[in-house]
Amino acid sequence: MILEVFASGPADTNAYLLASSKTKQGVVIDVPPDSAEILLERIHELQINIAMILLTHSHWDHFADAFELKEKLNVPLYIHKEDAGNLEEPGSDRLPLYFPIKSVQPTGFLEDGQVLAVGELQIEVIHTPGHTPGGVCFYLKEQKILFSGDTLFQGTIGNLSFPTARPARMWDSLKRLAALPKETRVYPGHGDPTTIGKEQWIANAQDRFN
Repeated sequence: MILEVFASGPADTNAYLLASSKTKQGVVIDVPPDSAEILLERIHELQINIAMILLTHSHWDHFADAFELKEKLNVPLYIHKEDAGNLEEPGSDRLPLYFPIKSVQPTGFLEDGQVLAVGELQIEVIHTPGHTPGGVCFYLKEQKILFSGDTLFQGTIGNLSFPTARPARMWDSLKRLAALPKETRVYPGHGDPTTIGKEQWIANAQDRFN
């Protein structure tokens, strides 16, 4: 398996390049500002055939370069329906935009429990509302890997004070993640990886953050 991370943009948002070593079929997870060019260069170097772009949620720092990457690769782009509006109309989530961002039309919508096959990789969609209504995580059961977006970070969780946050829904989302195998390696939307075992406090996160 090929897994590379590119921290990009003013918020050091992680873009992930994930691919099968055998088939060279892959995906990009999140496309932050200033990431498209370096992703395209690396995709070319590794001769990866990108099957799709996947977005964990629709905050601008996770999709600012999505239009460019989608156009240049000519691939589908997917997000959960509850977060699609901000892709089509950047800034509609009432977060300040510090520079112009091109709107992008999703090709389709991700659903909880959906499994995406990319080469021999099986990517399960876990709907984890809280930080945003349509936030999702991507789980590879066989490889014991979770891409958590801004739902879970090392030692903390996604900001729940933003206009479209759903704090009441976050606690159940985190309990779902806490039930994953403890050895599951977590790759978050910002910062360094962790494991579910190191973040077992998330099962009772409501007590910690309320």
